[in-house]
Amino acid sequence: MQIIILGAGAGGGLPQWNCGCRNCDAARAGRIPAMTQSSIAVSADGLNWAVINASPDLREQLGATRALHPTGLRVSPIRSVLVTNGDLDHVAGLLTLRESQPFDLFATPAIQAVLAENPIFQAMNPQFVTRKPVALDQPFALLPGLTARLFAVPGKVPLYLEGEDVQTDLLGEQTVGVELTAQDGAGQQGRRAYYIPGCATVPDWLKARIDGADLLMFDGTLWQDDEMIRAGLGRKTGRRMGHAPVSGADGSIAALDGVRLGQRIFVHMNNSNPLADPGSPETAQAVAAGWQIGRDGMEISA
Repeated sequence: MQIIILGAGAGGGLPQWNCGCRNCDAARAGRIPAMTQSSIAVSADGLNWAVINASPDLREQLGATRALHPTGLRVSPIRSVLVTNGDLDHVAGLLTLRESQPFDLFATPAIQAVLAENPIFQAMNPQFVTRKPVALDQPFALLPGLTARLFAVPGKVPLYLEGEDVQTDLLGEQTVGVELTAQDGAGQQGRRAYYIPGCATVPDWLKARIDGADLLMFDGTLWQDDEMIRAGLGRKTGRRMGHAPVSGADGSIAALDGVRLGQRIFVHMNNSNPLADPGSPETAQAVAAGWQIGRDGMEISA
């Protein structure tokens, strides 16, 4: 399968419009790469593509990605869109796809309900866009030659649906990972990849599930759990936001160290994360541990 990271950043991207932190200033000055917000594209044949998570930056991302350019008059190679949760940085870009373009929209029933309850998403013409609820742990054809399966990972409801008490390690339809399996020429199961842009903890059952995969793209939101507090950029920890930290004894690098994976790539990185800087000591540490750092436009064969 072919995968393109359209956006490697978390909500707000890099630089974030209202932030003057070290990373944002460096990205504005061109000293480190900018990042648009979280999204990938995937294909089994290089002709038919699915977008997973429709970020607010989707129009820019599509324009920068030749494989996703129109192939004719009002003809797009995008056949389907899948969203892994209801966060704004994963659904706001659906409004970019309102131009009477046919595609299938996949999401869990809970996230489909969130979209249905907001009338603004009716801008996606139902005569063209088919909304397809997907049950957890049930395989479905995302594209010709490419099977997907959604599974619950620890997370929380979107920020705009939070109540007074917030559970950050919910297991259900509100936050999911995606298993992608390509079929070989004989129709047999081929390569296996996982996309998990949001995950609050790394339990043993999750490690067992992804063990042996050819590719893992995993939540890299914050390097340290309290880095936004330390930097004066916010009052929440990563775990409060539903994201496991990358570093530390209980971080994702340590938790996934013994899992057998062909490639492991961090995605969904916050503007405060030192992994945004290719020359940082933290980036060198992650690379030494066997990780790649996702960048906008990165192309991956899995």
